[in-house]
Amino acid sequence: MNPQSETQESGPAAQAAPAAGHVGLVGAGPGAPELLTLRGAALLERADVVVLVREPGPELARYRRELLAHCRDDVQVVEPAECGGEIDAFAIGHAREGRRVVRLYSGDPLFGCRGADLAAACLRAGVEFEIVPGLSSVTAVPAFAGIPLMPKGTGEVRVVDGHQPDLDWGRLADGDATLVVLFPDIDADDDGARPGLGYDRLCKSLIAAGRPGTTPVAVTRMGSTTDQSTVLSSLSRLTADLKAADAKGNNIVAPAMFVMGPGVGGQKDLSWFEGRPLFGWRVLVPRTKEQAAHLSEQLRGYGAVPEEVPTISVEPPRTPQQMERAVRGLVTGRYQWVAFTSVNAVKAIRERFEEYGLDARAFAGVKVAAVGEQTAASLREFGIQPDLLPPADRQSGTGLVEVWPPYDAELDPIERVLLPRADIATEALAAGLADLGWEVDDVTAYRTVRAAPPPAPIREAIKGGGFDAVLFTSSSTVRNLVGIAGKPHNTTVIAVIGPETAKTAAEFGLRVDVVAPKTSVSALAEALSEYGAAQRAEAVAAGKPVLKPSQKRRGRRRKTV
Repeated sequence: MNPQSETQESGPAAQAAPAAGHVGLVGAGPGAPELLTLRGAALLERADVVVLVREPGPELARYRRELLAHCRDDVQVVEPAECGGEIDAFAIGHAREGRRVVRLYSGDPLFGCRGADLAAACLRAGVEFEIVPGLSSVTAVPAFAGIPLMPKGTGEVRVVDGHQPDLDWGRLADGDATLVVLFPDIDADDDGARPGLGYDRLCKSLIAAGRPGTTPVAVTRMGSTTDQSTVLSSLSRLTADLKAADAKGNNIVAPAMFVMGPGVGGQKDLSWFEGRPLFGWRVLVPRTKEQAAHLSEQLRGYGAVPEEVPTISVEPPRTPQQMERAVRGLVTGRYQWVAFTSVNAVKAIRERFEEYGLDARAFAGVKVAAVGEQTAASLREFGIQPDLLPPADRQSGTGLVEVWPPYDAELDPIERVLLPRADIATEALAAGLADLGWEVDDVTAYRTVRAAPPPAPIREAIKGGGFDAVLFTSSSTVRNLVGIAGKPHNTTVIAVIGPETAKTAAEFGLRVDVVAPKTSVSALAEALSEYGAAQRAEAVAAGKPVLKPSQKRRGRRRKTV
């Protein structure tokens, strides 16, 4: 290396020059945030500026939120409208300042989007750019609908933009090729300059070009999202069937896709996505986002749209002396056992340990018991393997007492048990351990207070039947939800974690539809999915449309049965 060059590169001028900017054109897929590619996620992690997708939709908030979860906290997020119609110039301007810009596109940047224009502008400006392909709606939406585009014997797929009014209908109708029409429901461009096709004209044109009116076709809207719906029909019946679907609440609106081809015939058998037991159900989860993470993920696997609405707020105890003595006792060998009955109790002890510079090693020589799968998982995450758990079908303080050994003065050198828990916890565990001969230090590790009421739209959805189901994970969630938001509507499915929670729900006049077979949030979600599957199977067997609870006729308030 030239010494003079090295000196110049490390001088003040070089230090003042901005780092080289970069523009990433990232395809985010057709609608489900999980379809983002690994490379797209990597660019979002490094981005200084992110320009969001333009398309609106019922799931846009979750779509954007989960995409932006890949970004740093200090990332600048920009709506397309904020760029004044000059998105390309905006991206290039920030890149010239040394910033890393990600421009998100729905689907693929170069298929149905104007990614090529931004790439060309970057090339002219001398700005480094990268194109990250995304799943195009052309292939992804039929896959989510269960429609193979090239089944055996089909060697051609024709793709048409529904914005185009003048098409070669003879060529499109000829042969057995699969025809995909994007956005056939759009009547015009934003400026009204070019009329779109419309379903009626599309079908009539294909029939006039020689296609039989009995040719199977399908229309899928909001593909890959939990608002997806597919209508199977024929060319001659499609317009009427779409109107009928609209009357049943399955509105086929933009963005939509029309498919005609041999693969349409097997859609009912391959409809894996819309056939999920809780597909499209809006499920209220009255827990904090941290507590609900695993439960919400499980519900999404069943096709549901979980919405976390905290009903309690966890706060430190009013005075810290009890917890300070408890931690000191753990370190000095005061306790033979510690019993954790909640994730919050584990969190409270862990946080206090970390304040004192301690870790899981301070539990050496202490036996640990836990109630609940999530509590045990939280302990393992802390580095502690529980020594005692209640039976799988009795995950409660009472169940833990059933398996707890009685105190034996000859075998047990220490007779004391630490029980860190909430200020409103029941006395069953402490009383049961005392009956077994143990001395219990019942310590308030945290306080639970009623959370603030949710926003007005949430309260209205709860009382008006906007939610398909509510999951109650404790008696306190029942009391607090009713207290801050009102009673769920009579069409809403009520699912509870166990008999005690069911009893509390009945006391508030709620009819319980689902009770988990064991006291576990995972078992609760599974029980709700089985209920949804049974409801779906019953409707199909009766030849009736599969409706979500929120789509059914709303009657009087729920009554206890």
